[in-house]
Amino acid sequence: MTKFLTRMISLFFFEIAILVTIFFILFGPKLGNWEFLWTTHYWDLPIIILFIALLFIFSICIASWSMLLAHQKDQQFEQALQNVIKSDNIPHETFGVNTSLQKSLNDTKELISTQRKSLQKLTNDKAVNQDQIIQERIIQERQRLARELHDSVSQQLFAASMLLSTVNETAAEDLPNHTKNTLLQTEQIVQQAQLEMRALLLHLRPVALKNKSLTQGLEDLLVELQQKVSFKIKYRLEDVHLSKGAEDHLFRIAQETLSNTLRHAKATELELLLVERNKRVIFRVHDNGVGFKTVDEKAGSYGLHNIEERAVEIGGTCKIVSVPSQGTVVEIQIPVEKEMLKNDSDSIS
Repeated sequence: MTKFLTRMISLFFFEIAILVTIFFILFGPKLGNWEFLWTTHYWDLPIIILFIALLFIFSICIASWSMLLAHQKDQQFEQALQNVIKSDNIPHETFGVNTSLQKSLNDTKELISTQRKSLQKLTNDKAVNQDQIIQERIIQERQRLARELHDSVSQQLFAASMLLSTVNETAAEDLPNHTKNTLLQTEQIVQQAQLEMRALLLHLRPVALKNKSLTQGLEDLLVELQQKVSFKIKYRLEDVHLSKGAEDHLFRIAQETLSNTLRHAKATELELLLVERNKRVIFRVHDNGVGFKTVDEKAGSYGLHNIEERAVEIGGTCKIVSVPSQGTVVEIQIPVEKEMLKNDSDSIS
């Protein structure tokens, strides 16, 4: 309201000044020539009063019209700024401003868009870095738990197993039958606990191969496992051509498969195969354990769903065949990329 009154009064005095200037030009500086302004009457009012009233009304109209235009400009400018903030296009037909202001708004829009993309990238990078930090901490914690379990619980289970085995071999003849059976059952429970512990330690191993090839990593894993389990392990490992990420993933699949075999299969023999045939890497684990029904819901507890998901993540397929009392076969097939085969052939030549 104050702005409106200020504008109206300014216009009114400006119009008065213009009118006085016109009269001065037309009638000269003599006051007698201006006498008609207050001697001539219309509607019982001197003509000077009518001129002043008309100028006052005209000033109100001009001030109202200019305020309305300014308000419309403010609304259009506010809408344009909202469009810039929302990254919408600025409609030229609805935003009547000069070209320089339009260009400034477009430049501001591009700047805001660039800054927004930069902030999104920083946010994404921060989230990725946080995930990497979390994964590193998880791996470190798993390594720590594996060391502690191996140095304490695993050693104690081994000592208990050896002690029970010695008792059953030496002092069992002098014990009643029910005591003998109890000792045998206890020894079996301890041996099963040892297998569970070894499977758990296998799960807690680091996922990465630590600058080893997949063949070297699997061979080291199987050699170490052969020294700790009672069943027979056969394996055939050939060099394959996979990306580093796919090798790490397949190594983790091998860990989970061997861990599941230790915990659930009750096998006496295990065969592991890693070869490359017809542009496909084939990884197969076959045991002669108790097996399971593939349609049984309890198969999920066998831990094979995670293996299937990991195989899909690296573009492979997973086939599981199991027959109760005959064993289980887990086979992973991964296509080898043409570029990888070409690079390998170039390096050989």
